[in-house]
Amino acid sequence: MNSERVDDTAANARGETGSSDSALDRWSRLARESGTIDPALFGEYDVKRGLRDLTGHGVLAGLTRIGDVVGYTEQEDGTTVPTSGRLLYRGIEIRELIDGFAAEDRHGFEETCYLLLFGELPDRAELELFRERLASGRAVPRHFVNDVILPMPSRDIMNAMARGVLALYVLDEDPDDTSVPAVLRQSMRLISTFPLLAVYAYHASAHRFKAGSLFIHRPDSSLSTAENILHMLRPDNRFTPLEAAVLDMALVLHAEHGGGTNSSFTARVVSSSATDTYSVIAAALGSLKGPRHGGANIKVVKMFQELKSEIRDWSDDEEITSYLLRILNKEAFDRSGLVYGMGHPVYSVSDPRTLILREYAERLAAEKGLEDEFNLHAKIEVLAPAVISGRRKIYKGVSANVDFYSGFVYQMLGIPEALYTPLFAVSRIVGWSAHHLEEITGGGRVIRPAYKSLSTPREYVPLDRR
Repeated sequence: MNSERVDDTAANARGETGSSDSALDRWSRLARESGTIDPALFGEYDVKRGLRDLTGHGVLAGLTRIGDVVGYTEQEDGTTVPTSGRLLYRGIEIRELIDGFAAEDRHGFEETCYLLLFGELPDRAELELFRERLASGRAVPRHFVNDVILPMPSRDIMNAMARGVLALYVLDEDPDDTSVPAVLRQSMRLISTFPLLAVYAYHASAHRFKAGSLFIHRPDSSLSTAENILHMLRPDNRFTPLEAAVLDMALVLHAEHGGGTNSSFTARVVSSSATDTYSVIAAALGSLKGPRHGGANIKVVKMFQELKSEIRDWSDDEEITSYLLRILNKEAFDRSGLVYGMGHPVYSVSDPRTLILREYAERLAAEKGLEDEFNLHAKIEVLAPAVISGRRKIYKGVSANVDFYSGFVYQMLGIPEALYTPLFAVSRIVGWSAHHLEEITGGGRVIRPAYKSLSTPREYVPLDRR
C-alpha cells in the first residue's frame, strides 16, 4: 500500500474535508457489507431463521409447564392440520379462566398471577393473602420516585422502566440471591411495582417533553392492579366498573404466551446464566420494546387512523377491500405491504385472545358511543384474511391476532399510545417471572446455541501494510 493510499484512508477514518464519506458513513457501510448474509444460505445449511420453519413451527428449545399455545392438530401420520387456537395457563383454557372470575363479577389478574407463579389456583384465603402481598409491594420510597423516575424522564417509557428495575436492584438488601425464596420475593415485588414504574414514567415524560401537568397519585391498597392503573393514570382518579373490568381482562390475556415468545425466551436465556432477577427482567423489557414484538398494536391503531380518513363509507365492503389491496401493494399506510393485526406465528384459524377481547371491546364501545368504530374493526377482521390469502402464498391460515383489538381497547380507555407496550410489560412480567423461576429450579444448563461460521481463513496484515 503506497503512502498516498495510507493518507487517504486515514483522512477517511477521521472524516476530514475532501473525504467522500464521513468516518461514521464509511464504518456503517463496512458493517452492512460484513453483516449481510445471502438468505439462500440459511436453506442450504438448514438453519431455521428466527428459530421457526416456513410453516411457523418453532424449534423445540425447552420444556415448560407454565403456558401452552396451540394452533394445529397433529395427525397420526405426522402431518398437522390448522385448528382453532388455544391458549392454556398451567393447563387451564384461557376462556375457562376468564369466564370463571367474570361469572363472580370480580377481577382476575391477581388470581392469574398466582396460577402462573405457583401452578395451581388459590383458594379464597390464599388469594386474599396474595393480594395483600402485592398491595404492600406497591409502596415504594418517596425518594425512589423523586430521585430515580422524575429527574431523568425518558421519551421511551420502556427504557425508563428498565432503568427503574435496575434501580430497584440497589434497594434490595441481597439482590444477587438466586435461591427460590429470594427470586420469588423479588418477582412479586416487581409485579407489584411495574404499574407504578409505567404510569409514573409516563407522567414524568409527558411533563418534560409535552408540557403536560405533573401529578403523582399514590396507589390505593384497596384497589386491584387494573383499578390502580386507571387510578394513578387519570387526573381525577375516576373510572367506571366496565373500564376496570376490560383492563383487568386485557392484563390476563397478555400475562403469558408460552416459552417461545421473544421476551420470555430472553428471560430464560438470561436466567440460565444464573444472574440476578433484576437483570433478567430488564433484558426481557428490552426485548418486548421492539416493534416486532410488543409494539404491534400501535401500528394497528395508526393504520386504522389512516384507513378511517381514506374510506368514505365504513360499511362499504368494496371500498374497504380496495384499501386493503392498496396496503398489500405497498401503496397505502407505511408502504410495508403488511395489514397489521393480521396473522400470527402459531395461531392459524383463530387467536383465542382475539375472540375474548372482541367481546369486551364491543361492550366498551357501546358504553363509549363508539359502535361505528367497533363495527369497522369487526368488518375488517372478516375481510382482511380473504384479501391476504387471495394475493399471497399462505402456509397456514390468516386470522386477527390480539393486537387487532388491544390498541382500540386502550384508545377507548383513554390510555396514551406511549403506554401501550408498557402495559403489555405490566402484564407479561408475570410470565417472565414464572419462566425465570422455572429456569432456575429446573437444573438447566446455560443456553448457548450454535451458529454456522461463513468466514474463510485469512492472514493478519501488519498495520503499515494495510
